[in-house]
Amino acid sequence: MTVQAYILIQTDVGKAAEVARAISALEGVTLAEDVTGPYDVIVRAEARNVDELGQLVVSRVQGLDGITRTLTCPVVHI
Repeated sequence: MTVQAYILIQTDVGKAAEVARAISALEGVTLAEDVTGPYDVIVRAEARNVDELGQLVVSRVQGLDGITRTLTCPVVHI
């Protein structure tokens, strides 16, 4: 069973579309869209486990230019 999460991203002004395109190319990302509101990009991601998900967020997503803040929201099945 995979671990899934939504990653809410704030970007520098005018960078949302560029960030969404760059993130959509990352392995483990199933959807990346630029949106309006308090966050600029919303990403749906999946990984084999929580550690792999953390590596995706910290090592690859947060390392992209234009990102100022992320909030990771793991999906739970209640």
